[in-house]
Amino acid sequence: MAHPIHQASENSPFGDLTREEFYKTHNVIHQEEFILNKRNMKIFTQSWRPEDATMPQLKGLVAMVHGYISESSWIFQLTAIAIAKLGFFVCSLDMQGHGYSDGLYGHIPDIEPVVHDCIQFFDTARADHPNLPAFLYGESLGGAIALLIALKQKGLWSGLVLNGAMCGVSPRFKPPWPLEKFLPMAAFIAPTWRVTITKPLANKSYKEEWKRRLVKNSPNRRSCSSKPPAATALEFLKVCEKIRKRCHEIEIPLLVLHGEGDLVCDSESARLVYELAESKDKTLKIFPGMWHQLIGETKENVELAFQTIFSWLRDQADFAAVVVLPSMNKL
Repeated sequence: MAHPIHQASENSPFGDLTREEFYKTHNVIHQEEFILNKRNMKIFTQSWRPEDATMPQLKGLVAMVHGYISESSWIFQLTAIAIAKLGFFVCSLDMQGHGYSDGLYGHIPDIEPVVHDCIQFFDTARADHPNLPAFLYGESLGGAIALLIALKQKGLWSGLVLNGAMCGVSPRFKPPWPLEKFLPMAAFIAPTWRVTITKPLANKSYKEEWKRRLVKNSPNRRSCSSKPPAATALEFLKVCEKIRKRCHEIEIPLLVLHGEGDLVCDSESARLVYELAESKDKTLKIFPGMWHQLIGETKENVELAFQTIFSWLRDQADFAAVVVLPSMNKL
């Protein structure tokens, strides 16, 4: 099954179709709603599933977390649609300050509330599908968040997919010295000051130019999007350090994918997470020459990367069905 990104245009993820026509073409049922988090912020949530006629029984649940300055409603959802077509119930949300959710654009001074928002929504989705194996999938910052969720909810997830995860910020993308040393003070004095990164993030993430234009054409995109506020940038560095200290606690099946040419998130840090994880079932794929966003690659590279993900999810779901369902039938 080819990734739906190949049907997109630089103006829309859905090409020449409307969103509803696109879902119908792919035999996917889509739902969306706002939930209220513990901070009284409206958080936008979505789900996708195959039509019952095409897939009468679901294989599993996949909870997806998008990256920084991304959202669940634009290019990211094309992967959700692809996974739903495989027979999974897929759910995702817009983290605070992103997409249709409340919050100052791109401002995440503390990662913990975002992690709790994800857990709140994903717990509800898993409760609605209690017998399905459940997997976490995260891209870039979303990979770091997915890791933190797995650490908080040990034993509740059947597997974890990290796609270009923010396990460490590339030295080529860190704030320039001496700004990095000044960052804690800047975050304290002016937490929303957007001075830390000077080059557009999309230009370093998506290899194909037309996909960069597609990302920039999102109705929720802002001109300041390439520059995280000082407090947000500082929090990202703290998150990477937390992951380095705790990644050895990961024990669930793990798939780590990363572009070797990633100039945003450090591929060696992803490799370190893979090596330190205690998972008995773990796979690492570092793709030579590929950039930060694997969906931004050429058609051949997109298929190489995402068919790895799709095959892994199918195999893990099949294995979980063999192991879990017989034991449940004995209850």
